[in-house]
Amino acid sequence: MTALFDSLLALLPVYGPWLLALTTFLSCLAVPVPSSLMMIASGAFVGSGDLSLPVMAGAAYAGALSGDQAGYALGRRAGGLVPEGKSKRAKLIARAIAGLQARGAWAVFLTRWMFSALGPWINLAAGATGYSHRQFTIAGALGEAVWVTTYIGLGIVFGANLEAAAEFASNALGLLAAGAVAAGFGWWLWSVSKPAN
Repeated sequence: MTALFDSLLALLPVYGPWLLALTTFLSCLAVPVPSSLMMIASGAFVGSGDLSLPVMAGAAYAGALSGDQAGYALGRRAGGLVPEGKSKRAKLIARAIAGLQARGAWAVFLTRWMFSALGPWINLAAGATGYSHRQFTIAGALGEAVWVTTYIGLGIVFGANLEAAAEFASNALGLLAAGAVAAGFGWWLWSVSKPAN
């Protein structure tokens, strides 16, 4: 666990929903905050009866939705300022744009929870490329619901054992991602091996 997480964890019982909303908001703008761990910790506090499930889930969800919309708006305004070249940030944004163009709403949905490291860059890419705001919002809202439900739920199930919950989440998401890649590869192999009519 990091020092930042330890500091935020100490503040969670006092500032609960506001702190959780702020961390999920910032994470959607690529600010390196431990938002998933904070949701797991919130779930643990909910499980012990110290915090309210509807309040904490609502706060996490509202923060994430607001962060997505802010990222989209930033992308819309700064479309011409998208970094180019070989920097790490430029490569992430180029990957996000390629994913968005290839998979549209699925890219938005999956980067809310399964491939969350790309989420903030998809937000910017969606705004910068003029991707449909309505489709972005619907796919994002559904994906954020999965993210919030999964991580707060893990906190409730695992209670005070935050490290076990975080490891379980990492392993489960890794397995889901590997399955998605395998399914995509299988579909591609099937489609290229079909005889032409």
